[in-house]
Amino acid sequence: MEYIYLICPIVALITCQLLKCIIETIETKKFNIKRLTNGNGGMPSSHTSFTTSLTMLIGFKLGFTTPIFAACFVFTSIIAYDAMSLRYESGKHAEAINKLNKNKGILLKQELGHKPVEVLVGIIYGTLIGYLFSLI
Repeated sequence: MEYIYLICPIVALITCQLLKCIIETIETKKFNIKRLTNGNGGMPSSHTSFTTSLTMLIGFKLGFTTPIFAACFVFTSIIAYDAMSLRYESGKHAEAINKLNKNKGILLKQELGHKPVEVLVGIIYGTLIGYLFSLI
């Protein structure tokens, strides 16, 4: 496959987002169509699965000691860390601000980041997708 290094992460992102929508539908017993396009927050982390799938595909296909794997690993680590720290804390700030502004009709988006377990599942899912594509 000529474009395997583009197709793999796109498939990981789309299927992870579908999985996230299904999980949320089961948890809330309500289907939220907007969840298909909103990748922020929730189980599993689609951003993490997106970057992990590419990183692991490169590792499986080209080797885990190559410079390109190392570069991808660094950027995947930044994405995962950002999801658990900065974006997660920003979501908590938005929640507090929304409580203060509840009568003013101004609401900030609260689902921005991830809990560590959501990122971990995103890493596992991305690794699985990367491995499956490495078999092609």
